[in-house]
Amino acid sequence: MNRLIILGSGAAMGVPALGNGWNACNPDNPKNIRLRSAAYLEYNGIKLLIDTGPDLRTQLLAQNIRFLDGVLYTHSHADHLHGIDDLREINRINSKSLNFYAGKNTIDCIKQRFEYLIASPKHTNNVMQRPSLIPNIVKANRPFYIKGVKITPIKLKNHCPETLGYVFNDGEYVHIADFKALAMSSYKQIIKQPKLLTIPLTTINGERQHASLIEVMNTIDRIQPEHVLLNHMTNECDYDYLNSITPDYIQPAYDNLCFEF
Repeated sequence: MNRLIILGSGAAMGVPALGNGWNACNPDNPKNIRLRSAAYLEYNGIKLLIDTGPDLRTQLLAQNIRFLDGVLYTHSHADHLHGIDDLREINRINSKSLNFYAGKNTIDCIKQRFEYLIASPKHTNNVMQRPSLIPNIVKANRPFYIKGVKITPIKLKNHCPETLGYVFNDGEYVHIADFKALAMSSYKQIIKQPKLLTIPLTTINGERQHASLIEVMNTIDRIQPEHVLLNHMTNECDYDYLNSITPDYIQPAYDNLCFEF
């Protein structure tokens, strides 16, 4: 049995936000409390993080996550990346380096912002003093493998900086991050009907770089997954309201939600 845990279901500001609090979200519903982006996936024997938002330490402690086979990055925005230093504890526990995978632009940003954590495949950093992470550049539509599991990055359009989604085993699980649209080539990588699709709904009405609910629904209709988790939500997205206006197979995510498939 595979499982996905949504460690953080919120967008950059989290919910409640420092500026405008709960906004449209009901403060009495704990499913509206949202940390920033991260997900944990156990799939066909591998254990992966997808993104490391700035709340990562709290999230790893909540789920007692102590071992990883790797980290996948979707893009370099702070709400998806800046908890990266907390991976040093994974290094310390396991006394070895950890591989991470991302597009070239994202890896260039990580090397610039967090130079001290980069290790080489032949040299492990002193994990008692600093993180030890090994970068691996991946490209859209070019599969790579972690312990025999096929993972295909896909291009997400009209979001800056470069952003990738990930397709597992030709579509059994599909993880989409910040996007306005999917490239045509991305749909071609989803060969199987997904058991689960995770897709962001940053705001209901959408923005220049983020899909609206209508655009998200159109993307879902094209992919035809069995189940959908709406993720990466601001305080404009109330859990109960979204649940009431979407079909039964579509569910708003919430922090620490565990979905088995």
